[in-house]
Amino acid sequence: MLSPTTYRLLGLLGLLCCAHSGLAQDALLQELERQNPDSTRRAPVTATFKGTRIINGHSVETPGGGTLIFLISHRFGTLNSGAYNFFGLDQATIRLGLEYGFTDRLAVGIGRSSLEKTFDGFVKYRALRQSTGLGAVPVSVTLLGATALTSLRYANEGFEHTFPRRLTYTWQALVARKFTPGLSVQVSPTVVHRNLVDTEEDENDVYALGFAGRQKLTKRLALTLEYYYRLPNSRATGLRDALAVGIDIETGGHVFQLHVTNSRGMIEPFFVPRTSGDFFKGDIYFGFNVARNFTLKPQL
Repeated sequence: MLSPTTYRLLGLLGLLCCAHSGLAQDALLQELERQNPDSTRRAPVTATFKGTRIINGHSVETPGGGTLIFLISHRFGTLNSGAYNFFGLDQATIRLGLEYGFTDRLAVGIGRSSLEKTFDGFVKYRALRQSTGLGAVPVSVTLLGATALTSLRYANEGFEHTFPRRLTYTWQALVARKFTPGLSVQVSPTVVHRNLVDTEEDENDVYALGFAGRQKLTKRLALTLEYYYRLPNSRATGLRDALAVGIDIETGGHVFQLHVTNSRGMIEPFFVPRTSGDFFKGDIYFGFNVARNFTLKPQL
C-alpha cells in the first residue's frame, strides 16, 4: 500500500509531465505556424530525425521520392581490447548500403556487412506522418520488413547450412513524435525471426522494444540515444541489450554520425538478439555512419 505522501508525489510528477508536454506542443506549434501562417491547413512535421538511421536502428524517416542514399557504417573493435590492438582501431567491421525512395512514403534498401559476410534488404513504408493544423496526426508511423542472408562458410557441423537456414527476418513498427523543434522520441516494437540458432536454448523468435531519442544541441549538432530492450522470454543467457550513444553532425549534403555502442553488428539480426558486450565494463565499439544523398529524379 502506497503512503499518502507517495500518492502526492506521483500526482505532482503527473502534473509536471502534463505541463512539459503542453509546453513542448505549444513550442512546436508556434515554430510550424511561423513557417506556415495558415493554421487551419494540415502541415506535415519535417525532420523528426535527420537521417534514415538513428544509430544502429532505423528511424521513421524515408528517402524522398527519387532520392538515393549511399550509407557507410563502420565499427572498430572494443575500447578495452588493449594497446596491442590499438584500443580497437586494428579491428573493424563495415556495412555498405543503398536506400532508394520510390515515393515520399515507400523505400527499399540493400546492404552488405563484413560481419559474417551478410547481405540484407528491406522495404520501408511510411504509414502515417505527424502533422499539425486541421485533422492533426500526433505521431509518425513507419513499417519495416527486412531479411538478411549470411554467406559465411561453415565447417562441417553434422548438417548442411542450406539457403533457408541462413535467413533471418525482421519486422518493426517505428512510432515517433517530434515534441519540439529540438526533441524527437521514437519507440520501435521489434520481432526478429532466425531460421537457425546457435544452441537449443536460443529462441528462434526474439521480441524487443526499441527506445530512441534525438536532442538538437546547435543548428548542425544533435545528441542521439538508442536502446533495445529484449522482452523477458527473449533474454538468452550471456547476451545483453543493445545500447548506443551518438552525435549527429549535419554537413551540407550528408549527415555524419559518430557513436559508441556495445554491439558490433549494424543490422537488426546482429544487434537485437546477439549483443554480448557490457557497455559499462568497456565493451564499447566506436564507430560512425556517413550518409550521402543523390537526387536521381527531381520532385515536381
